[in-house]
Amino acid sequence: MNKYVDIFIEGYKGYAQYLWNEITFNYTYKPWWENYFYWLILVSLFFFALEIIKPWRADQARFRKDFWLDFFYMFFNFFFFSLIIYNAASNVFVDLFKDFLGLFGISNLVAVKIESWPRIAQLFTLFIIRDFVQWWVHRLLHRSSFLWEFHKVHHSVEQMGFAAHLRYHWMETIVYRSIEYLPLAMIGFGIDDFFIVHIFTLAVGHFNHSNIKVNLGPLRYIFNNPQMHIWHHAKDLPEDRRYGVNFGLTLSIWDYLWKTNYIPFDGRDIKLGFPGLEKFPKTFFTQNTHGFKPKVKEDQSNSV
Repeated sequence: MNKYVDIFIEGYKGYAQYLWNEITFNYTYKPWWENYFYWLILVSLFFFALEIIKPWRADQARFRKDFWLDFFYMFFNFFFFSLIIYNAASNVFVDLFKDFLGLFGISNLVAVKIESWPRIAQLFTLFIIRDFVQWWVHRLLHRSSFLWEFHKVHHSVEQMGFAAHLRYHWMETIVYRSIEYLPLAMIGFGIDDFFIVHIFTLAVGHFNHSNIKVNLGPLRYIFNNPQMHIWHHAKDLPEDRRYGVNFGLTLSIWDYLWKTNYIPFDGRDIKLGFPGLEKFPKTFFTQNTHGFKPKVKEDQSNSV
């Protein structure tokens, strides 16, 4: 037991030091430009500037409804949740899981050793596998009535903007990372590997939620975009689409392959949210404690 307590404590210390080093650029173990903290700021400023220069919904306020709430969510979900508990707890979980496998004589889960592959092949493999797994997890968040209560936080956005990308319940981090762990461990790298993939998916996520309009041409069948993702957040959808549409995070191709794509017309001015949104918690604390209390069963129809 002392072993896991030590891992937990070291997890806190290690992440606190890491975050401080990111903020102060006080590190020598990686290039100066591999800095998540300032890349989050730069990517956010870039899309905020685009929203100001040429907004898709010109009548939407620059500092739209809940802008500052979403701004706080960005830093909480990207950094502070890991500082508060997630990094330390996940380190303990990984070690417990490895010890459990050890009971059966399994020292690791690696099934495909790709460390000898060219760097670009490793990056591409990580990106495709991770995005595909996340697409299925996203669908699960909509189909499971239990998980949908947590996912409602993300769909409580009423006016779309780049910062809405990272408005989500902390339980989603646990669900996504837990399910991602096995397939990524089996190909020889962890979820924290490969800076370029993380920043690219961050940028596309911001792009998808931005108040801008971009004509991607044929690339729209591969990459998600604001005109597609707005329908994922639509409040009203047909009955045969009641569990949601357009589940892609970075890639849209999965939706076209599994026929969950849906763009009936230009969705610039559609209402966003879900049935009962007016009664949903409005503050950060009440949103992040939502989903744990038993509640009266209600229609799970959603348009997200």
